[in-house]
Amino acid sequence: MSYRNLEIWQLARTLTADVHRMSLTKLPKFEMFEEGAQIRRSSKSIRSNIVEGYGRRRYKAEYIKFLVYAHASCDETIDHLETLFETESLKDEPLYRNLAGRLDTLGRKVNLFIQAVQREHLTPVTTARRASESRIPNPESRISSAVSR
Repeated sequence: MSYRNLEIWQLARTLTADVHRMSLTKLPKFEMFEEGAQIRRSSKSIRSNIVEGYGRRRYKAEYIKFLVYAHASCDETIDHLETLFETESLKDEPLYRNLAGRLDTLGRKVNLFIQAVQREHLTPVTTARRASESRIPNPESRISSAVSR
């Protein structure tokens, strides 16, 4: 399995691209380099922290730490988006509502994923032993399915 198979990474990936496009096409020029740059960085941080956490998944505390960073970056991105809309730098209300709703959904799914990792995380040795003893599927697929519910 790869981080690319995680639903939260897939959602973060599409959101990153959409936030990036919005910040370069829907904002006034002066905002592209101020709040626009901030929202681009925070949205990219969601995705990057999911990937970095996945790379450290062998160590439960490290995995969770980076997932928490991803969740915090999602909250930060929502705040930047709200600021842009409240200051009328972003005037496209349907676009604002779409991005805000998707960011909210992503935040909820990242939170559920963190809870699943806390509950289900197994080290590779334990995973191999338990899989051979009980023929259980890969725990990462259990975590992913828990988040999809």
